[in-house]
Amino acid sequence: MLSAVYEGVQLPMDRAIRIESKYFTKVIADPQSRNMVRTLFVNKQAAERGVRRPADVAPSPTTRLAMLGAGMMGAGVATVAAQAGIDVVLLDRDIAAAEKGKAHAEGELQKRVSRGKMTPERMAEILARITPATDFAALKGCDFVIEAVFEDPNIKAEVTKKVEAVLGADTMFGSNTSTLPITGLSRNWSKPENFIGIHFFSPVEKMPLVEIIMGKKTGPQALAKALDFVRQIKKTPIVVNDGRGFYTSRCFSTYIAEGTELLAEGVKPALIENVGKQLGMPVGPLAVSDEVSIELGHKILSATRAAMGDAYHPGAADAVIEKMVVELGRLGRKNGKGYYDYPQDGTPKHLWPGLSEHWPSALHQPAPADVRERLLYRQLIECARCFEEGVLTTPEDGDIGAIFGWGFAPWTGGPFCHMDTVGLVTIVETLERLAAQHGERFAPTKQLRDMAARGETFYGVTKRAAA
Repeated sequence: MLSAVYEGVQLPMDRAIRIESKYFTKVIADPQSRNMVRTLFVNKQAAERGVRRPADVAPSPTTRLAMLGAGMMGAGVATVAAQAGIDVVLLDRDIAAAEKGKAHAEGELQKRVSRGKMTPERMAEILARITPATDFAALKGCDFVIEAVFEDPNIKAEVTKKVEAVLGADTMFGSNTSTLPITGLSRNWSKPENFIGIHFFSPVEKMPLVEIIMGKKTGPQALAKALDFVRQIKKTPIVVNDGRGFYTSRCFSTYIAEGTELLAEGVKPALIENVGKQLGMPVGPLAVSDEVSIELGHKILSATRAAMGDAYHPGAADAVIEKMVVELGRLGRKNGKGYYDYPQDGTPKHLWPGLSEHWPSALHQPAPADVRERLLYRQLIECARCFEEGVLTTPEDGDIGAIFGWGFAPWTGGPFCHMDTVGLVTIVETLERLAAQHGERFAPTKQLRDMAARGETFYGVTKRAAA
C-alpha cells in the first residue's frame, strides 16, 4: 500500500510530490501529474478519513436505515447499505414497487456471484437485510433516514412529515436531491438542525462520490451522522453549502449548456462531441445530456425560471431544450431519441440527422481549440462562482466533486488545481475575452479578479484561512 507525502497541500504550488512505499520512492514534479496525485490520491483519502467531520461529535454509525423510495437511486442505496452490514427498510407507495427495489439489489449482487466475486451465501445474507415495506410504521427503530422519492417539493414534504410522525424529529433525516434547496425541504422536519442533504450519483453501486449538503440550520450531529454513513458504505464524501443545484449538479449543467449553446450557434454536433471527449470528459455534452435526460434538463430549467423570476436570463440553450422536449418529443436515451438516435436493432447509437435540419451548420466552423476552451472555461467559472458564494468552502471538495461527480477532466486534477496551475491572471484574462465574445456567462467573478491582482491561489487562500 502506498503512502504519500504531498507537500503542495500546505506549501506553494511549485513544490513536488513525494510518493513513498517499501518498493520505491518517486518524486513527481510536473504540474499535471502533481495535480492528479493531489486530488485522486491525497485529498480523496483525506475526505474518506473524515477530514470534514466535526471532531467533537461522538461516532454515530447507522444500524437500521429507513430508505424512502425504491427506484433506481433508493434501491442502489439500499444495496450498498446492506452490503455494509446495515439493516434496511425499503419503503415505497406499494409492495410491488418496494419488491422491485429489492429485486434490483438481487440483480446487482447476482452479477458479482456470476463473476466469482461473491458467494451465493453472502448474497443471501445481504438480501436478508433488506425489508420491503409500504407502511410507515415499519420504520420504527430506524436511526437514519434517507429520502429518494420523486423530485417534487410537495411529495417530499408529505413523506417527510409521515416519517417524523413515526420516528420523531430527533432522528437524523437525509434528503437525496440533486437540485432542490435543503433549507426549504428542512422546514418539513420539526428540528431542521437534524436535516441534511445527501446526494448520491447513479448508479450508486459504481459511483464513488456522495455530496453532503448543509442547510442553513443543519447541525454538526447531522453532518457527523451523514459522514459516518458514507464511510460505512465506503464512498468518498464532499461537504458543500446549500443553494439551487448545490455544487455538482450546478457546475455539471454548464458543460451540457455550453454544448447546447454551440449547437444553437451552428457548430457541427460531431465537432462538439469529439472536442468534449478530447478535453478529457467521459462523453460529449450532447451525449451526456441524452443520458441524464433532456426532459430532466427541461424540468430543471422550468423550476429555475419559476424560482428566479425576472432575475433569470435565458440563453440560446433554453430554446434548444424547449424545442427538443416540447415540440419534437426527443427526451433523451430514456425514450430512444434525443440528440442521438438509439436503434432498437442493437446497432450503435448515432447523432440524429435531424439536428442539421433544425440547427443548420454555420458556413464557418470554429477551431477545435476554441470549442475546447469554451467547454472548459464555462465549467471553471461556475466552479469559481460556487467558491465565491460559499457553496464550496474548500478547493479540495471542489476538485474531488468535479472529477468523481461529473467526470471533469481528470488530467487537470480538478478545476481549482487547474486554475491555480494556469495562474489566475491568465484565467481572468481568458474569461474576459470569452465574455466579450460570447456573453456574460463567462464573466470572471470579483473574487477571481481580486485574487489574481494579489497573486493568490485557491489552495493558498484556504491554507492561510486554516492557519
